Amino acid sequence: MPKKLTIVGKPLPNVPWEDRPAGSTDVMWRYTGNPIIGRHPIPCAQAIYNSAVVPYGNGFIGVFRTEYKTRMPYLHVGRSNDAIHWEIEHDRIELQCDDPEIARMEYAYDPRVCKIDDTYYVTWCNAYHGPTIGAAKTKDFKTFTQLENAYLPCNRNGVLFPRKINGNFAMLSRPSDMGHTPFGDIFCSQSPDMCFWGKHRFVMGTGAGGWWESTKVGAGPIPIETSEGWLLIYHGVLTSCNGYVYSFGGALLDLDEPWKVRYRARTHLLTPEAEYETCGFVPNVCFPCAALCDPKTGRLAVYYGAADTYVAVAFAKVHELIEFIKADSTV
Repeated sequence: MPKKLTIVGKPLPNVPWEDRPAGSTDVMWRYTGNPIIGRHPIPCAQAIYNSAVVPYGNGFIGVFRTEYKTRMPYLHVGRSNDAIHWEIEHDRIELQCDDPEIARMEYAYDPRVCKIDDTYYVTWCNAYHGPTIGAAKTKDFKTFTQLENAYLPCNRNGVLFPRKINGNFAMLSRPSDMGHTPFGDIFCSQSPDMCFWGKHRFVMGTGAGGWWESTKVGAGPIPIETSEGWLLIYHGVLTSCNGYVYSFGGALLDLDEPWKVRYRARTHLLTPEAEYETCGFVPNVCFPCAALCDPKTGRLAVYYGAADTYVAVAFAKVHELIEFIKADSTV
């Protein structure tokens, strides 16, 4: 990895990894063992997808969108030694909350997990008179304390930054509507306490790269801090004659003012092509939700939901991603 690029974070030498396939020039490539979580992974579940993982102890832990056979989604904890083979708890997360107004659990989906200082924060799409961003904190992934919902309905894809910026927590989100949302831009909001959110700033809209992201965009994994800016992997959506198509996009945000886009690639990083991405409950979906990165080597493993049915992994090298985004940028 070029010495001039700095990636902020603790070493992660056991990050999952496969080298780029021979003859490939892609900046991002799929794990040959995909999908890593298939259909009916635990007795109560129809599928697990759109889930978040983080390093924990000597291994890895995650919060998984677990879709029951009623098709209602809830959150379950999963553990792994290698971040590829997962043991998912059969019982869903029970949130501790003293306020019955927000403690009602209708559904919970598309979680992200972000460690800030010594606390892990979970954000997800929560039901409160429509979809909004729920939030909880934990230190041991056994007790989860529910916090106030971050925003008014309707909103989705709440993604925290992994440290405070100018003294405030910062979160990306995508204001939306009650349904499948045939629109959507990314905004950045700030909070002094994870309770009151304001200073809402526009980050990016649709269509900058072309049709592949012409319908809506939304933040994906927790942004990765580098000397070139915050590396943001996001999803962009096309409305085709056969429905939505979800692909990966890439951008670099300003370190101190993360609502300012420094670079943004015109072309997608990954688009549905493998059978487990094009065939499933919702075809043609690659939905990134988490990333594991080793700062020393720049190795990056991105976890994504495939066809709203599976969990899959793709690989990249951070310095190559950044070079690609800068060279392909529309900004």
